Amino acid sequence: MTPHRAPSGAPPSRPATIYDVATAAGVSHQTVSRLLKGYEGIRPETRARVEQALAALDYRPNLSARSLKSGRSHRIGALTHETSQVGPSRIAEGASAAAREAGYILDLVSLDMRNPHAIEESLELLTQHSLAGVLAFASNDEMVHAFGEVDFRVPVYLEAETDDPTSFSETAIAALVDHLAALGHRRLLHIAGPPNWSAARGRQHAYESAVERGGLTSVGVLHGDWSAGSGHRALAELDEIPPATAVVAANDQMALGAMLALKERGLRIPVDISVVGVDDIPEAAYFDPPLTTVQNDFDATGRTAVQRLIARIEGTAAAASLPREPLLVARRSSGLAPVGH
Repeated sequence: MTPHRAPSGAPPSRPATIYDVATAAGVSHQTVSRLLKGYEGIRPETRARVEQALAALDYRPNLSARSLKSGRSHRIGALTHETSQVGPSRIAEGASAAAREAGYILDLVSLDMRNPHAIEESLELLTQHSLAGVLAFASNDEMVHAFGEVDFRVPVYLEAETDDPTSFSETAIAALVDHLAALGHRRLLHIAGPPNWSAARGRQHAYESAVERGGLTSVGVLHGDWSAGSGHRALAELDEIPPATAVVAANDQMALGAMLALKERGLRIPVDISVVGVDDIPEAAYFDPPLTTVQNDFDATGRTAVQRLIARIEGTAAAASLPREPLLVARRSSGLAPVGH
């Protein structure tokens, strides 16, 4: 049923209202309103009919009207940076989807951290219109410090990975090291991220702890900036490759660069040396060879951050989020340790 879709060549028809949805679903408009507000006491069969009508009519809540009626904004300002990196960009996508589903609009501003006034200028831009709250994504120490100095004047939620030993980094890296140990590897090399990123510190600490716990040997720690280019440089600029049988890269892009550098040295992956990464980016399955890695649920990180901010905005209790169990994805870049090593 599509009464609001204009014929080809005709002017666009008006957006569907809750009254249209109610008519299509055979319920009262009060029932539609209660469902949209999150009311749980609606019979499953009624809920199914309303949800089907919402989808069929492509219903979109009128946020401007809601804001005028309630006197409350439904705009969330999101401050992020390094959106060229896979993690920050996918976290932002998850946050945007969660905000939309909850009836909020998320305005995303990517900060240029070379500009010392970046946060101040971005807030001024955002606050030209009223905000319900601010979501601040901080990946490095400079961002955490900068956000801590700002008086946001609205509810704010800071999303930043910590050095907590129960974090994703700890369990993800431990899974990779244990996987390599089971394949007979005893000498590992780590390519870490930039030291001013908490995720990089967490993954390096997790690597060192897992190596020690497993009675293995670390032949060194190199540093990159998360990019494939930096992973390549970390190995290509060495006079010789340290005597490792496996490389543990702190993310998939650096693993990709490392794989090319190793091949340029004439090493076969995984016959001569294994390589593993973290995050399971979509391209990881198509590396040559396909990369062994650990899945990182970036979407869930963004969604959880939005849910916690909205709970602060609306004065409700945030839903408890279950800890994410990193999933090891074993592919052909990791194999048995070379005989005699």
